[in-house]
Amino acid sequence: MATDITIRETLDDLSCVEGKAELIAGRIIHLMPSGDLPSSAAFEIAVSLRVHSKLTGHGKAYADGVGYAVAELPSGRESFSPDASYYDGPPPPNPMRFIDGVPKFPAEVRSENDYGPTAEAEMAEKRADYFAAGTLVVWDVDPEVRTVAMYKATSPNQTIIFRAGDIANAEPAVPGWRMAVADIFAE
Repeated sequence: MATDITIRETLDDLSCVEGKAELIAGRIIHLMPSGDLPSSAAFEIAVSLRVHSKLTGHGKAYADGVGYAVAELPSGRESFSPDASYYDGPPPPNPMRFIDGVPKFPAEVRSENDYGPTAEAEMAEKRADYFAAGTLVVWDVDPEVRTVAMYKATSPNQTIIFRAGDIANAEPAVPGWRMAVADIFAE
């Protein structure tokens, strides 16, 4: 009789993976690369956050690809890799490794497969994980309709939608930072 032995993967295993991935329930979940519009939107957000952090001398902005390690959450999640993020905590002991902790503010930009009921449920679960880990604000950026949905840890089921012509914020996670929605989707 054959026995299935499942080996639980770790953050050390995740650090050896090529490409973007997250660790959930002891499994490495590979994330698809995104296309032109989602990547451009994420980059614009990261650049704006970087300018803000340099001007204020607070926090640090990260573009796509950074890994945040967290103590295992009830969902089994042990890491996040947002499309853009703002972190205002201690640097990792080894700057070549993941950041220990969560961003105060991550932006998750939808790719072409991030639509439909299953994707909506997965995105809601990830937001819940962010809040359980200590994140203050999460953006759900939708390149197709060119909107930004903001969720706050203090009211996670309430959505604030920013549209073309609006100036979006991530208060209280990134104090004083503002970004025009049109600039996120600038071509």
